[in-house]
Amino acid sequence: MLKSLFAAAIVSAALIQPALSQTVLKAGHGTQTGHPTHLALVRFAELVDEKTGGEIKVEIYPDRQLGEEREMVEGLQFGSLDMTVVSTGPLLAFAPELAVVDLPFLFENSEHVYRVLDGEIGQDLLSSFESRGIHGLAWWENGWRHLTAKKSVSQPDELNGMKLRTMQNPVHIAAFTELGAAPIPMVWGEVFTSLGQGVIDAQENPITIIYTNSLWEVQSHLMLTGHVYGPHVALFSKMSWDGLSPEQQAVLSEAAVEATTYQRERSAELESENLAKLEENGMTIVEVDTSPFRDALRDFAAGQQNISAEMLDNIAAQATE
Repeated sequence: MLKSLFAAAIVSAALIQPALSQTVLKAGHGTQTGHPTHLALVRFAELVDEKTGGEIKVEIYPDRQLGEEREMVEGLQFGSLDMTVVSTGPLLAFAPELAVVDLPFLFENSEHVYRVLDGEIGQDLLSSFESRGIHGLAWWENGWRHLTAKKSVSQPDELNGMKLRTMQNPVHIAAFTELGAAPIPMVWGEVFTSLGQGVIDAQENPITIIYTNSLWEVQSHLMLTGHVYGPHVALFSKMSWDGLSPEQQAVLSEAAVEATTYQRERSAELESENLAKLEENGMTIVEVDTSPFRDALRDFAAGQQNISAEMLDNIAAQATE
């Protein structure tokens, strides 16, 4: 009898042990579940589970469940959150060097973006987080940012005095001030209501954000300005990262590379689909000649802080490779 009980106890302990040794990582982000960033995080979690044989599980918390973007980045530093994927909006407070990627009309097209961000410049920028208690994992995609308003805008002077929501990003704020608008930095959770109540007149975001947040209900016009490429940055708590074995770190890095490819493919697909859906829902789509906007901002970069002229030259040189 005792032998049987002892054997059963050994079997039970063997079954319980994998659960006890499992590492659970909390990943938060600010987009809705239809956004390519959420879809890519799901894919990332699947890859990590497969590659570690269930040893590491990634739990995903979408749509600002764990706070606004800045709060989640701070959570990485405190060790209360393991991973987040955020826009560059709040990141300049943590890594001012990132200001360069927020410059208007910096990139010619998506291929230009990927060459820069996947190359030495992008990796150097990710490395700048290390001294701030954050490990930079990958560059994902939020998309090309476009303007929405309650009227058509095709010239910079039509922005004069317009109350335009921006991210809490000094480069974006300065650029729209230069164009004559009255930018109002605001956390994303307040934007829809503020547009509906007339607290702000306009906002700017990628097409998929505009669609998944039903902005056609409070904005009538979408101007395809593509004025800024908006990255999403996949970041990890350095405290959590340093607690993983080198083998586990390698698995997460490999999964992030695969998820990046998947995320960008889904981003391109959804942007095309969602643009058509916005038009179906009544938004007027305006093709904009961006030349006047580019001319108005031609000398803008020179007046911004934390932007290296050498880096700008290197970025420009990669436009036609």
